[in-house]
Amino acid sequence: MALLKDVAGILRRNRMLGVLDDARMQELVALGRVSRFHENQTVFSKGDPGDCLYAIMKGQIAVSTSSEDGKTMLLNILNPGDVLGEIALIDGKDRTAGATALRPAELFRIDRPEFISFLERHPSLCIRMMGVLCERLRWVSENIEDAVFHDVPRRLARRILLLADTYGQKTPAGLRINQPVSQEALASMLGVTREMVNKSLRALRNAGAITYNKGFIVITNLYMLKDMAGESGDVP
Repeated sequence: MALLKDVAGILRRNRMLGVLDDARMQELVALGRVSRFHENQTVFSKGDPGDCLYAIMKGQIAVSTSSEDGKTMLLNILNPGDVLGEIALIDGKDRTAGATALRPAELFRIDRPEFISFLERHPSLCIRMMGVLCERLRWVSENIEDAVFHDVPRRLARRILLLADTYGQKTPAGLRINQPVSQEALASMLGVTREMVNKSLRALRNAGAITYNKGFIVITNLYMLKDMAGESGDVP
């Protein structure tokens, strides 16, 4: 019973599953099981069958894709409450990306037949899921536009703002991203070289928009960073 409560509490953080009432949440939780992964252990690889959905209970998962010549691009870093594997789960086709545990992780797994039956019983969740998938598609489109139309400093500024949305914490020094991010990781996120990231970080630092020390980024001038990212609107 304690485990059931823990799983339901984590799933409540998710924008797609958090809308379920208590009865439907208990029904969903009863369909799954907890899987545990060691640090750096592969959860699934690109091209694997889309046979299940995972919700992160504990730990951190990196989602990445790779090319035939071995180049890797980090797409996202997911935390407790996030769901992964939903795209392949719906169409039953192969995984479009791979997932790896960045630290010891506990994932709640629901296999495809059980989840599809659950959706059939509760069509309102299908509408919610379509909204989440549309957001994912918009995110992919924005990344493609970034790669085609924007230079590396602007793309880096936009990525830092995205990281701040997830990990940002206000401090006297500025908005601190409480998740260390190496230059190698930033380069993988943007699909560029480490040298290009180093040069762009230096440009952002010299402009007074950020500081970067031992992998930690502090946004010291949010107005300036948003301007360099090509974003407009009020800054809270």
